[in-house]
Amino acid sequence: MQTVFSTILIIGTFLIMEGVAWATHKYVMHGFLWRWHKSHHKIHRHTLEMNDLFAVVFSLLSISLIFSGTFFSELKWLMSIGIGVMAYGIFYFIFHDVIVHRRIKIRFKARHPYLKRIINAHYLHHETHTKENGKAFGFLYAPKKYGAKKS
Repeated sequence: MQTVFSTILIIGTFLIMEGVAWATHKYVMHGFLWRWHKSHHKIHRHTLEMNDLFAVVFSLLSISLIFSGTFFSELKWLMSIGIGVMAYGIFYFIFHDVIVHRRIKIRFKARHPYLKRIINAHYLHHETHTKENGKAFGFLYAPKKYGAKKS
C-alpha cells in the first residue's frame, strides 16, 4: 500500500509542478525576479545564464524534500514529493534546455504534434523580450491554440 501511495504522490507532484512552473514563470520570472530571468530572453554566447538560478532553487527544494523524507520516518512521504519535483526538473531540462534551446547539441526533429505544439508555444513566448505582454508560460503543456500553423 505504501508503494501505491508513494507512486500517486510522485505522479501527482509531477503533474502539479506544471502549474507551479507556469505560475512561477508568469508571476515570479516575469515579475519581481525578472532580473534573473531576462538573461534567458537575450541572445548570448555564455554557457550559463542568470536564469539558471531558478534550476538551483528548484533543485535545492527537491533535495531538501528527499533528504527530509529519508531521514525523518514520520515525514517519509516528503521523499515522494521530492522525487516528483526532481522528475519534473529532468523532463523540463530535456525539453527546455536540450530540445528547444539546444544548450546540449543533439540531432532531433520534433515530429509528434504534441512536441511541435509545446516547442511552438515556447518560441512564441520568446518573441517578447520584456517582462510584460508575455504569452505561453507553460513548459510541458501548451493549449491547442499554440499548435503549429498549417500552410
